[in-house]
Amino acid sequence: MTTVRSYSKINLGLHIGPPRPDGYHHLATIYQTIELHDLVTVTANVAGETHITLRCQHPGVPCDERNTAYKAVAMALDALEIKAVVEITINKRLPVQGGIGAGSANAAAAILALEAELGRQLPANDRLALAGKVGSDVPMFFVGGTMLGIERGEETFPLPDLPSFHIVTAFPGVGVSTPQAFRDWDARLTQSAENDRLGEFRRRVAMAFAGQPGVSGKAGDLAEEPLLALVRTGLENDFETVVFPQQPSLRALKSALEEGSLYAALSGSGSSLFGLYRTEEAAQAAQQRVRSLGCEARQTRTLPRSEYWATIFV
Repeated sequence: MTTVRSYSKINLGLHIGPPRPDGYHHLATIYQTIELHDLVTVTANVAGETHITLRCQHPGVPCDERNTAYKAVAMALDALEIKAVVEITINKRLPVQGGIGAGSANAAAAILALEAELGRQLPANDRLALAGKVGSDVPMFFVGGTMLGIERGEETFPLPDLPSFHIVTAFPGVGVSTPQAFRDWDARLTQSAENDRLGEFRRRVAMAFAGQPGVSGKAGDLAEEPLLALVRTGLENDFETVVFPQQPSLRALKSALEEGSLYAALSGSGSSLFGLYRTEEAAQAAQQRVRSLGCEARQTRTLPRSEYWATIFV
């Protein structure tokens, strides 16, 4: 039996590009793993035929082939050319479909636990390719820390880790349709403008993390605080433009998170939001403001890459 902490993520800015021929959209985003997590436990034994069982205490989580962890394990067994009896248990601590990558993280955690159980590992490139077929956010959980995600988000590149910040995550419990959000976005901009914005976002990311002058402030400031360098240039999540008009309560929650923060935004397509803070006191104050609006709020922190991998196995 192997148990893995299925850490979640936030998006530090997300820019949407034009639709692709496969129906997805070109994207550019900065992923950041955070300490909030589910627990995924896998037991696997080699057998003559493959049989996968999945259990989860959350009524909103499917326990069949629709589940990303189930799908990931089935695909990993095929790639390893192994048949096995596998039991997957997900201890769900995170909201379902909240924009913090919980389902995608479960899939990555299930693959890691399966490999440990079988004593076999997929080659790194094969694992990432398989993860991208399971879901756009899955590959990032095989990198961890601070990452640049491009294309539909599945092409992930490690960036120098940001410092560990205090975070408050707000979970409003309202639904956001990601396909509808993309359709609403498509009605707003021309493709040329979208491509220009994606290129500009990638340029600003490169300059901020390289500590180069030309964005705002001194070069030394940028090297020390790449997040602040990005914030100064208008770091944002494009989904807010189309999601907030549909869910006005989310705008109020973002305002509550912004006070005293380094940065606050919607995560992914929502509906979860987050704020980053230098001190625990500022985070506690933000948590109280969000709760006063009748919304669940949790304190946590960003998880650098080295700590992510040092603590992922229970």
